[in-house]
Amino acid sequence: MTSNTTEIFQIIARQDIPGLELWLAKKPDLELKNKKGETPLMAATYLNHLPMVKLLIAAGANVNAQDSMLNSPFLYAGASGYLEMVKLCVKSGADYTVFNRYNGSALIPACEKGHVAVVAELLKDKKYPIDHINRLGWTALLEAVILGDGGAKQVEIVQLLVDAGCDISIKDKDGITSLEHAKKKNFKEIITILEKAAAKK
Repeated sequence: MTSNTTEIFQIIARQDIPGLELWLAKKPDLELKNKKGETPLMAATYLNHLPMVKLLIAAGANVNAQDSMLNSPFLYAGASGYLEMVKLCVKSGADYTVFNRYNGSALIPACEKGHVAVVAELLKDKKYPIDHINRLGWTALLEAVILGDGGAKQVEIVQLLVDAGCDISIKDKDGITSLEHAKKKNFKEIITILEKAAAKK
């Protein structure tokens, strides 16, 4: 890294807003990367520092630039439940065809981790790839059921996915559907939602 590159990442690590504003005033290269492949926006996203993220996005930073771990600001914000950042990224050109190291979308880990508000936000866009299948062979619905705990947040997320028109018939690599997984785990409320959806098909 050059001293110029080091400077901005030190500013972000210090969470130094005036320093960031001064740096941005110089019209710098916003896509500089550190040793981890992070852009300044990615580094600020990891810190969950919304004011810095806002400044960088307003200056034109790329919300889809991936680091060495294949995280992008949009993907990481979605997976982490950072709702305001997700909204900013969507408004600023979030690319739904950029995937994480599991070949997954922002929606899939958001569903698994119970980030209801983020899931609802992503599903507002009818163009969102709701049935994208990741490297594990799972859609957002499959992951919500397989890795979820069947609690209230997961129930709400399954309902959101069904209401948004997800394909409940998609099977995992072993040929098992979300409904079959829900039955195995005795997730009664999720079973009810999926059975109702299946009956409408």
